[in-house]
Amino acid sequence: MKKKYPTLYTLLQFALIFLFGLFLRKFVLTPVEVLGTSMEPTYHESDRLWQTSLIQPKRFDIATFPSPRNGKRIVKRVVGLPGDTLRMENDQLYINDQKFTEPYLDEFKEALTDGMPLTADFTLATSAAGPETVVPEGKYFVLGDNRRVADDSRYFGFVDEEDIVGVVYFRYYPLNQLGIQ
Repeated sequence: MKKKYPTLYTLLQFALIFLFGLFLRKFVLTPVEVLGTSMEPTYHESDRLWQTSLIQPKRFDIATFPSPRNGKRIVKRVVGLPGDTLRMENDQLYINDQKFTEPYLDEFKEALTDGMPLTADFTLATSAAGPETVVPEGKYFVLGDNRRVADDSRYFGFVDEEDIVGVVYFRYYPLNQLGIQ
C-alpha cells in the first residue's frame, strides 16, 4: 500500500497520529488549573496539573470533579472510599476506627498560632453526607487540604464515582514545583 498509494498512506499515518494525540489529551494528559485556596499547602491558586482518567482514585489521591455548587472542575483529596467509616477527632483522622497520619498537612498545622485545630471534629453522620455512617458504594468522601476554608464533602456530601473526571499525577506549573505528585 505504501508504494501503490503513497498519499493515502501518508494521510492514514497523520490520521493515526492525530487520533493518538486526541486519546492522550482526553485520557492521559488532561490539564487542570487549581481554582481557589482549598488545597493549600499542597496546591495553590493557578497551579497547573495533569490528570488521567484511566485509573480509579485510591485513598489520599487528588481527584478532580465538577463542583456540586457551580459545575466548575475542582480538585480535592479522596479520603473516604466505599465502605469506609470516617471521623475527625482532635485534628486526628480516623478511617474505619484506625488513626491515619496526614503528612501533607504538617506544614499548615505547624503554622497555626490560634490554638484551634486545622480540621474541626466531624463524623459522616454530622456532615452533609449524613445520616449515612458508611461511605456508600459508588461514592467518595473528599476533603480539601486547607480544611478551614475548603468546601468539601463535609458541606456538599459524597462525590459520585461517575463524577470523578480524573486523578492528578503531575504538576507542570509553576516550574519550580514541576514533578510527579
